[in-house]
Amino acid sequence: MRITWITRSFLDYRIPVFAELNRVVDGGLSVLYYGEVVPERVTEKLRAVLGNRAVALTGEWRLAGKKKMGAGFANAGIRIPFQPGLIRAARRSEPDVVVSDGFFQWTYAALWLRATRGIPHVMCYERTAHTERNSQWYRVAYRKQAMRWIDAMCCNGRLCGEYAQSLGFPAERITYGHMVADVEGMKRAVAGVSDDQVAALKARLNLQGLVFLYVGRLIALKGIDKLLAAWKVVSDQRQADGATLLLVGDGPQRAELERYTRDHGLANVRFAGAVDYDALGPYYRTADVFVIPTLEDNWSLVVPEAMACGLPILCSKYNGCWPEYVTDANGWIFDPLSRDDTVNCLRRCCAAREKLPEMGNESRHIIGGHTAKEAAAAILEACEMAIRDK
Repeated sequence: MRITWITRSFLDYRIPVFAELNRVVDGGLSVLYYGEVVPERVTEKLRAVLGNRAVALTGEWRLAGKKKMGAGFANAGIRIPFQPGLIRAARRSEPDVVVSDGFFQWTYAALWLRATRGIPHVMCYERTAHTERNSQWYRVAYRKQAMRWIDAMCCNGRLCGEYAQSLGFPAERITYGHMVADVEGMKRAVAGVSDDQVAALKARLNLQGLVFLYVGRLIALKGIDKLLAAWKVVSDQRQADGATLLLVGDGPQRAELERYTRDHGLANVRFAGAVDYDALGPYYRTADVFVIPTLEDNWSLVVPEAMACGLPILCSKYNGCWPEYVTDANGWIFDPLSRDDTVNCLRRCCAAREKLPEMGNESRHIIGGHTAKEAAAAILEACEMAIRDK
């Protein structure tokens, strides 16, 4: 089978999936992407896997709009890209099936090839009813119309599948599990971190006691301000004594968040700044629990990364991955828009500190079923369905 995956951009997490999918189709995978936005380190990893079947295109045009920057919420703006030569490059790869990522970005090429050339089309989809709660009518109408040229769909998980079905896509043509973290890579990275490195990191950032870790952008969408408000309550009531909240990442909200911690005397909060993906191992190894207070996410890959590192998870109910990843055995689900609920979640975690290592082991067990191998199998199943039943 020859598969051509049209994806404008991706990061390190996709490389193991591309590698496994390429393996199971005997070297038949090609990936077309925008070379001006994919980081060079990621491009090098992809070329090591696919060679000249990793095709970087350049010179994209923006036909309309500009996405609002900063907040990061879905559907906050409109952006219509056009990549000259994309359809020609896809046809040149002579695909048996084309894979796209979602309804926008470069998916127009996959839809065009399906409509005019009859080339089967599989869409890897991520959105949920929550992330699309503010979706404009014209976006919904477009998606419903585009579905006539989608032969099969591979969804992230249950919440994504439910939303796809609400748009009218048939349940029997959906497979699940295309979005996974580089679980094995993160395990190796953490295993290679020494006790001396952990001690040095703790000393440099003055990390005390139980370490709560957040990794991600510092933007309004991630709900860090809500987490800090709850952390203040727990700290004021001396229920977080001997604990530290470690925030790894950067973004436009950082100055505001740092000011809040200073103004409210939160001496047990640390800002580590931006850390390269390949250097995250020591931070995961040093932490005791992972917290993600996002107000809107399709599927936060930092959650399975943290699970692969053996961390319990405190996860927002607005994160589309929680049904697959978080149970009573390895973490807690909370509503970051409710300060009381967030406070209670932090309290329960502090009270359960003796159980945290056991819960971290359960995280490892759960994530063992969400690997690149399983993701490639789900995508391949959708491709076989699309070719067979088109």
